Amino acid sequence: MDFQYLIKDIPDYQYFYTVDEMDKRSKALAEKYPEQVKCYKAGESRNGHDINVLEIGKGSKNALLFGCPHPNEPIGAMMLDFLSERLASDEALREKFDYTWHLIKVIDIDGTKLNEGWFKDSKSIKNYAQGFYRPPGHEQIEWTFPIDYKTLHFDRPLPETQVLMKLIEEKKPEFMFSLHNSGFGGVYYYITENAPELYPVFKALPKLVNLPLSLGEPEAPYLEAYAPAVYNLSSITQEYDYIEKNSDMDPAQIITAGTCSDEYAAKVAGTFTLVCEMPYYYDSRIEDLSDSDISRREARLYNVKKSLESSQKLQAILDSIEEEIPNKQDSPFYRAVSHSLKTTVPYLKAEEKEIMTNPDMERTAKVSEVFDNKIVSQFYQGLMLGMFRRLLHESAQGGSSLLIEKRDEVDKLFDQHFESLEKQLNYKPIPIKDLVTVQLLAGLSTADYVQRKGKK
Repeated sequence: MDFQYLIKDIPDYQYFYTVDEMDKRSKALAEKYPEQVKCYKAGESRNGHDINVLEIGKGSKNALLFGCPHPNEPIGAMMLDFLSERLASDEALREKFDYTWHLIKVIDIDGTKLNEGWFKDSKSIKNYAQGFYRPPGHEQIEWTFPIDYKTLHFDRPLPETQVLMKLIEEKKPEFMFSLHNSGFGGVYYYITENAPELYPVFKALPKLVNLPLSLGEPEAPYLEAYAPAVYNLSSITQEYDYIEKNSDMDPAQIITAGTCSDEYAAKVAGTFTLVCEMPYYYDSRIEDLSDSDISRREARLYNVKKSLESSQKLQAILDSIEEEIPNKQDSPFYRAVSHSLKTTVPYLKAEEKEIMTNPDMERTAKVSEVFDNKIVSQFYQGLMLGMFRRLLHESAQGGSSLLIEKRDEVDKLFDQHFESLEKQLNYKPIPIKDLVTVQLLAGLSTADYVQRKGKK
């Protein structure tokens, strides 16, 4: 089914809406279309903010879509804002589907509020990094579903996770869309199972708005590729087995979190899940499949080496001020930084072992893979540096002279890092409308596929 006619009606967004703006718009939509839309409170965030669900339509099947599963990922929230208005106002669109739609624009409300500093101006990678926040794994809504696997036992779902669990258990959605996005690169997809009918659609959608597929390194080395830039949704059990194979440590000491929504929904309801990862920034090298002058092993080892150096440098600074940080366990930035530094090094050591033993690493790396490993990886290292910077600015207020000294040191490191990165990149920020377009059409196309598949 072709949904491209919707593109012309997507607004030319100039910024991302805040949580409060999203709440206001959801309630206004329910008031405007009381026969089609119900807006109700499904629970509260850890800080006591209402989690609102928009229920639209009266189909016999259920679809669950939720934005901001990670709080630095507001593209999906913008898509859901447009989709909710269109479903409410467009009877013809509603009737194309036999779904009752359950939409949560922002599931990680508290974390999203900590990212709102860059929502009004996301054009610069440095500005994005200055306002960036992402919690540790055991505080991520997407990664705190219960799991029992070998030595990994996790049963501490967050209040927000419990909201999703209840909806999954009660509604048993046939289709679920967890609305993630990346920071840099191209478009790529995750799905629950092999679905060849969708791959031509997934390949064509980015071209509608002149975006590339992400043809560099996958997010994790153990992912199964169904097609270029299309992967099987990875589970925590796959990550566990990968670490177990490549590390002497107990994987449960490195993971420290639970499983994800798609694995839980597949088990509880047999749900088909889509994830459509969208970047904020684009550089043409992410789609360059020509051969480079180095091996894939050399490219990936460079990434590991630089990541280790960055982590060890930040760990040394943190160790020097650990006792000086006031009320550190109350700081989301401290918890995020300290946990990441604790788990990154053993994970990188496992990755290093896999690189050295994997025969596929001997082939010549594509330019896109080298770009991913040598430059895009530095962008993500810069996000951790940005959170460390926020921790020190928070801690140095009225703090010791040592904290002030280290704050200034990290400020300098941050500025130098992004000055160097800007020289290595030729990037452009991607218009929010284009990002919403691809996620919207990918979601509706997949929802249509799942609906037709169920009728066979």
